[in-house]
Amino acid sequence: MTRVVFITQVEREQEALRGFLLALCCGNKSDADDLAQDTLVKAYLSSAGYQDMGRFRSWLFKIAHNTFLNHKASMRTTESIDEARTLVSNAAADAPFEHQDLYLALRTLPPKERSAITLFYLSGYNIKEIASITETSEDAVKKQLSRGRDKLKEKLRL
Repeated sequence: MTRVVFITQVEREQEALRGFLLALCCGNKSDADDLAQDTLVKAYLSSAGYQDMGRFRSWLFKIAHNTFLNHKASMRTTESIDEARTLVSNAAADAPFEHQDLYLALRTLPPKERSAITLFYLSGYNIKEIASITETSEDAVKKQLSRGRDKLKEKLRL
């Protein structure tokens, strides 16, 4: 992949990538931006190996997902939405943002469940694609989605 093709592809997918990472980072724009930058550097460095066999977005999201998992140790999960509220300042998550409660609830999920929920519901990937991106089995993705949904229902009291 040439540099020009890479830049063109990134420009087309940049907004989706940032949205995906913003959801994984539970609305923390600073963390999402840091992860996006790391993802794009990693993608560029490995772009020579990109085979154009799948969608560029899936390939980029796989790199983003792995980058997120590598950084998850520094991203604290919480037990409750109230605990998340006290942990997250208004500067980290937009106070007027309409999905703030969802981001706070997502923060309570383990990273793999958070990734599955985000990829399925917010990014529109199917189970097979999620399994490919997260390098797990389709059954594992189904379990992560089920557990994540159950936990979100409980946390959001839907």
